[in-house]
Amino acid sequence: MIPSSSALLILLLRSSRKPITFPSISSTTPFLFQSLATQTSKLPHDDDDHHHHGRGMPNDEYFAAIHHISNIVRRDFYMERTLQKMQINVTSELVYRVLRSCGKCGIESFRFFNWARNQPRYEPTTIEFEELIKTLGRTRNWETMWKVAEQMKKQEFSLTPETFSMIIESYGKHGLVDRAVEVFNRMKNFNCSQTTQVYNALLYALCEVKNFEGAYALIRRMIRKGGVPDKSTFAILVNGWCSAGKLREAQEFLEEMSRKGYNPPVRGRDLLIDGLLNAGYLESAKELVRKMTKEGFLPDIETFNSLLQAICNTGEVDFCIDLFHDVCRLGLCPDISTYKIMIPAVSKLGQIDEAFRLLHRSIEDGHKPFPSLYAPILKALFRRGQFDDAFSFFSDMKAQGHPPNRPVYTMLIRMCGRGGRFVEAANYLVEMTELNLSPKAQSFDVVTDGLKNCGKHDLAKRIEQLEISLRGV
Repeated sequence: MIPSSSALLILLLRSSRKPITFPSISSTTPFLFQSLATQTSKLPHDDDDHHHHGRGMPNDEYFAAIHHISNIVRRDFYMERTLQKMQINVTSELVYRVLRSCGKCGIESFRFFNWARNQPRYEPTTIEFEELIKTLGRTRNWETMWKVAEQMKKQEFSLTPETFSMIIESYGKHGLVDRAVEVFNRMKNFNCSQTTQVYNALLYALCEVKNFEGAYALIRRMIRKGGVPDKSTFAILVNGWCSAGKLREAQEFLEEMSRKGYNPPVRGRDLLIDGLLNAGYLESAKELVRKMTKEGFLPDIETFNSLLQAICNTGEVDFCIDLFHDVCRLGLCPDISTYKIMIPAVSKLGQIDEAFRLLHRSIEDGHKPFPSLYAPILKALFRRGQFDDAFSFFSDMKAQGHPPNRPVYTMLIRMCGRGGRFVEAANYLVEMTELNLSPKAQSFDVVTDGLKNCGKHDLAKRIEQLEISLRGV
């Protein structure tokens, strides 16, 4: 039995009526929305999305209904009239999810929210107001956004620092730093505190227009007011200085903050490396890492992985290999992301021995091989014509690693086809189906055509029958 504190959301188009045709939305099948019990006093978190919503409608049907309503909001010129005909019992959860789904449609979201507010038994909560404000800010409908904010204020709702941060950052992304400062100063009118997150948003806006003097003054004000800089505070300003080619200023800032007792949550050199990478100064970042390792210092693993990825993207894989071994000798422990960067890079260049060394090291470190780790090695073996070695290696990985996925099997079938190994390709095709993985039509074509060309007509016929049984054609 549904608790009395729950509201019943009825999304049911009565069968006595003709199906409604919505502009720009396919109406070949009438939508049937079943009843749904849902708590309106508290919106579910994203972590709860895999549960049934209430007791009347399972997950898939619930989100199909949300998706349909969202499409009406985005596309229907006569949105309000169409929604009114649907007999929707509007709840906070419904409004919130539709607003979030229409995050790129500012005015349309505003119209939907106004329509919802005119529905009986619906009273908006802070969550819907803030979601709408975020959407209007992202879509640069700032005048409408402030009207909604004033409506919140009249209803004695409070805007959170997170929402103000988004608004300030939105102005900053479009170079409207004066507006961003104005919002920062108006926060007291909404009884909202200026948190570190808010300071960081304004800091970002100032750095976007390269007003570093103002950004530095803002950090001093933040400290004077009792605020505590966090990793983002340091990273925003360091990234800004590095993007402007002011590495010396970034270093001096970090040293000064350290002297004042405000040590960044990560080491200053890591912030500098990240800043140089974000600004595109790869050679400077490499030089800084070389200097660090010569002095016996190590970057943190996230910074190291970012550097590896940037260098591998330029094709300097040998430098990455040497750097990897250097930092490992100094005591850096690679994580799974390190191997996901290195193994595909060395495999692509045909350095199979090095790829195997990295894979075995990852296994020794306790990482069970993912398909994304061993698939590049398989592909490299195929390209060198080492088919038997590839087949043997794949068998080992099936036993030791995570189960192969559809892309791995598709690649195996394609590479076997290129090498004329059509019987093995057929075996992998059958193996896929036994694992409930659906082969692509192209994979069936490669195998059947290849088997026929090499005289294996009986096996080709069996593969064709398998495709028919799977696809029902």
